Amino acid sequence: MATLSKQVAELFQSQVQDWELAKENYKGVGSVETRTFSFGTIGFLVQYNPKRMVSSAAKVDARSIEERECFLCAENRPTEQKAVDFIGKYEVLVNPFPIFPRHLTIPDRRHTRQEISGRIGDMLVLSENLDEYVIFYNGPKCGASAPDHFHFQAGNKGFLPLEKSFESLSKKVFAEKTGIRIGTISDYPCPLFFFESQDKYAIAQMFEKLYALLEMKEREYEPMMNIVAWKNEANFVVCVFPRAQHRPDCFFAEGESNILLSPASVDMGGVLITPQEKDFRKITENDIRQIISEVCVSSSQLEKVADRLKITWK
Repeated sequence: MATLSKQVAELFQSQVQDWELAKENYKGVGSVETRTFSFGTIGFLVQYNPKRMVSSAAKVDARSIEERECFLCAENRPTEQKAVDFIGKYEVLVNPFPIFPRHLTIPDRRHTRQEISGRIGDMLVLSENLDEYVIFYNGPKCGASAPDHFHFQAGNKGFLPLEKSFESLSKKVFAEKTGIRIGTISDYPCPLFFFESQDKYAIAQMFEKLYALLEMKEREYEPMMNIVAWKNEANFVVCVFPRAQHRPDCFFAEGESNILLSPASVDMGGVLITPQEKDFRKITENDIRQIISEVCVSSSQLEKVADRLKITWK
């Protein structure tokens, strides 16, 4: 039986040949315009990608979700969209509105809500089987355009600044034993926790402890977060970005103050997606800093959670 990696490679090749929507959109993704902004030692990219308007501007309120068919359920997908099975629980699909040169969506076979608790193990098994990809998760109010249907996404390695620069970033390790390191990163624009270990089950166990410590907002069922994970030669790496709010104030502003940017995991990973050309042209370093400060928890809030996580470690 072919490995998942080989099956996905064959799926991708056939989809960009035979599915007209995917063919046209992947033809253009390699030539999208980008701008680079330096934040210390790391460069964030801003990508002008009009095909992502459907995701960036997605209405995710309860009424809008109730009134539309779920586009991740098998019966509602385009007939041209094919799938590869993963552990009998998920399906791997080619995302027809790509950010990455190779962009996948991996929904649960069942129509069940976006909720990561209990699934980090699946995420790491996925990163092990698709080791050419970074796997990411958007919380139900942190960039997921289908919060009613659980899914991961994946994009090829070597694209996100976070993944490319991870080894050289300054890390504050506050827990290290039995082959697992947990800490924060001081020279990255977005406050985050990282887990690093050869043992995916140790990471999954510690993630659940972090999950329990993060703030649960009123009337929500999950703490707000984005997650990016990958497998390198030695270890599994998981980066968790606790979030303060779904969209920045500029998303809702009118006139010149409006910037249609709805941050998700890819943005946290260092590639900010602007589907409108006006925003791509005018966005500044100060705008990016302001957006990050609004949607992410502060460094001091992160450290308070870290202090509580240290206690559970002992």
